[in-house]
Amino acid sequence: MNVTQRLGLSGLLAAEIDAYAQPKTVMGIKFPHIVGLAAGLDKNADYVDALNGLGFGFLEIGTVTPRPQAGNPKPRMFRLVSEQAIINRLGFNNKGIEYALDKIRKRRSQGVLGINIGKNFDTPVEQASQDYISCLRQCYSQADYVAINISSPNTPGLRSLQFGDELNRLLDALKQEQSRLNTQWGRYVPIAVKLAPDLNDGEIQSCCNSLLSREMDGVIASNTTLDRSLISQHRLARQAGGLSGAPLTDLACNVIAKIKSQVGEQMPIIGVGGIMTGQQALERVAAGADLLQIYTGFIYKGPPLITEILAALHAEDSDTGVVRIRGENQG
Repeated sequence: MNVTQRLGLSGLLAAEIDAYAQPKTVMGIKFPHIVGLAAGLDKNADYVDALNGLGFGFLEIGTVTPRPQAGNPKPRMFRLVSEQAIINRLGFNNKGIEYALDKIRKRRSQGVLGINIGKNFDTPVEQASQDYISCLRQCYSQADYVAINISSPNTPGLRSLQFGDELNRLLDALKQEQSRLNTQWGRYVPIAVKLAPDLNDGEIQSCCNSLLSREMDGVIASNTTLDRSLISQHRLARQAGGLSGAPLTDLACNVIAKIKSQVGEQMPIIGVGGIMTGQQALERVAAGADLLQIYTGFIYKGPPLITEILAALHAEDSDTGVVRIRGENQG
């Protein structure tokens, strides 16, 4: 069965995806190709079947929290069309993990699915691990991998979980629960940790040391940025929230390269943030990304961006003879 049959695609889109898709195994999961949808677009798993039908190699739903929450007051999303960017301060608005899991159980498509989890806004940071463990426990049987969101700028105090003892305590709790759930369910579900693009070099090194020492399964780089230097003249530049899209491209790519220099081949990297073209996808892979995710680029360019990226990767491999994304590569 080819990729388009598995994902329920048809017509021209199906032919294009089939022409360029190359499977890759990362974190022990076989992905039909390496271009996925980042968390944030389908927070409640309402559209899993429809999104799978667009040709993504995998989907990441969420961020979901233990309890439903409304998120930050509106307006809270802003398009900067001239900059090919978005500012959001959504604040983990979602209907709660139980709602999302009910939707996931009813899905018809069987594409690779990641579930991105976070803490409720009113859970104190020192008790955050309880929220993450609760979500991990509930979603473990339904997820192909679980993403730990500790890097959104829109939940007060959340980013402090990326540092020092707070990070180590959270990772220790997650690994302990993962081991228990592996025994309970008889299947190992990888855990990837999503980091911010605004970390300095020392913070990146410290984070990577913690992730490696706890044998985490992957790292996602990166979330949205608070940096406004590239859009300082835009009328929306002072809106609070995380910035995504084209202004994030170079920053996110540089963060991946720095993470890669720390983790080498010991930990796969999911590259996300400002991937707007096929050429930028190539640069992200060259920097060290094993998988890619798109969000803002997909908002502006739609499903053709998936094909553009796959075609660029295919052409690069054909030109160089590199087998970087072909066959059963491990990452």
